[in-house]
Amino acid sequence: QVQLVESGGGLVQPGGSLRLSCAASGRIARINVMGWYRQAPGKQRELVATITSGGDTNYADSVKGRFTISNDNAKSTVYLQMNSLDSEDSAVYYCNARTTYLNYWGQGTQVSVSS
Repeated sequence: QVQLVESGGGLVQPGGSLRLSCAASGRIARINVMGWYRQAPGKQRELVATITSGGDTNYADSVKGRFTISNDNAKSTVYLQMNSLDSEDSAVYYCNARTTYLNYWGQGTQVSVSS
């Protein structure tokens, strides 16, 4: 089992920045990919960014150039630095960890962008 705990969400003004953190525990050696997804009210959950255990990253087109995913293997933590936020980024952000056979989710953290 893998446990994921997110932190760092909140309310920010348009153009502002936030950094999300996701701390993994449990069978972390089996994790191949970690990432962030988000879900806005009335919309489906969508990919934001992923990072492999080797450090390869992937981003949704809507966040390229604004968001950066990174990891600290020593702390078993993945980060999402979000810059130039706008109202379209408002959503619940979920941390995800994938092993060969299983998919794990965090509890989600709310990001609200509003003036």
